[in-house]
Amino acid sequence: MSVFPPSLENLIDKFASLPGIGTKTAQRLAFYVLSLPDEDAKAFADAIVEAKGKMHFCHICQNLTDGEVCAVCANPRRDESIICVVTDPKDVIAIERTHEFDGRYHVLHGVISPMNHIGPDDIKIKELVDRIASGGVEEVIMATNPDTEGETTAKYISSLIRPFGVKVTRLAYGIPVGGNLEFADDATLLRALEGRMEI
Repeated sequence: MSVFPPSLENLIDKFASLPGIGTKTAQRLAFYVLSLPDEDAKAFADAIVEAKGKMHFCHICQNLTDGEVCAVCANPRRDESIICVVTDPKDVIAIERTHEFDGRYHVLHGVISPMNHIGPDDIKIKELVDRIASGGVEEVIMATNPDTEGETTAKYISSLIRPFGVKVTRLAYGIPVGGNLEFADDATLLRALEGRMEI
């Protein structure tokens, strides 16, 4: 039997369902939200509902946006001939922190993972191939995580786009094998971008 009222227990459970949030942290977050003035708590809830309602995929790169296209695709100074392929929108943020990449992105929203029943048709590979087929792309940088699924996905995509005559490179292994881009520091990501190799 819980010591918390059902509504509080429900709030704790919702926080605990977030990645990286354990029970104690979920409890702290729930009590913090309850301590907020009513208008701040409502603004917090409204921000979640608004983001869920307005965010969608950029029709060019599949990154999250609340407009027609994302900020990167809308920027005319970005190099359209280079596409950096990443797994998740948070990987775009990680690479942007280096302030060294001036190309465009393509967000897959996952990786090929037979163990998890995720195949090529379950992620945004077709949209990438369509972008490349339309012309103007000279290099595709595969920036998937250096783990089994990331490598499998990179090799699969490479085999699909190589017939288009596009140079396919892979981030250098400045990022530890089994690691995730979102946890890499700026210097490691910069070295990985500078040392990318053709695959």
